[in-house]
Amino acid sequence: MDGSGVTANELTSDDGGDPARLEGRRAVVTGAGQGVGAAIAVALAAAGAEVLVNDLSLERANRVVERITAASGSATAAVFDVTDHAGVNEALAGAAIDILVNNAGNAGGLGMTQLAPFVETVPADWEPYLAVNLYGVMHCTRAVLPAMIAGRWGRVVTIVSDAGRTGDGGMAAYAAAKAGAAGFIRAIASEVGRYGVTANAVALGTMRTEFTEAFWRDGEPERQRAILRNYTVRRPGSPADVAGLVGFLCSPAAAWITGQTYPVNGGSSYAM
Repeated sequence: MDGSGVTANELTSDDGGDPARLEGRRAVVTGAGQGVGAAIAVALAAAGAEVLVNDLSLERANRVVERITAASGSATAAVFDVTDHAGVNEALAGAAIDILVNNAGNAGGLGMTQLAPFVETVPADWEPYLAVNLYGVMHCTRAVLPAMIAGRWGRVVTIVSDAGRTGDGGMAAYAAAKAGAAGFIRAIASEVGRYGVTANAVALGTMRTEFTEAFWRDGEPERQRAILRNYTVRRPGSPADVAGLVGFLCSPAAAWITGQTYPVNGGSSYAM
């Protein structure tokens, strides 16, 4: 006990164990077949969690599972579509999930954020953004929360975007979906904190992943420089930049952190 009357166990963990370890916990990371999601899945497995690696592609999911098992971790592929409420329930409702990372995201029907003034769009243009980035988060969270509440322990981390914090022009529907997901997570945090369940969001800036590698490797240098001028740390983010923070938020050490949105954005915008 220190001078404040806090015991050593209270300082290190919500369960008295190693505050960085996740042995005995079962995690699911959506959209984890590549990029940021894959890095998060690998990090959680390295901390001792058993990880369900979700992706729409079994081949992609299995590649990440192989990476984890090759490093003596525990992982299983889990193929389901986060936009399919019934499919999500079938995959997760009885799976005794302790940690949910809502990473699956969609930047538009073609996989890229299509910049356009909102007045030039119609509802059919908005739907791809909302289906994954907002409803997908809600479907997965609804499926796992009852078991977390019953077990009096849980972590929900949702990957959002700085577009949802800053309101980037030409991306109104995408920004709305990401901001909605962050607001949803704050509401969930207020509902389930009493049960030992935390809920937080991580807002990403421009990333360099398999998906965007061609642009950063072969794209027009002036366009690259124009993007990076917005960043204090003048490089795009990497999956590793995200995985460490998510791993911490999922750990026992983060037991008193909930309802927050943390930017991981190289200083393109700041948060109080």
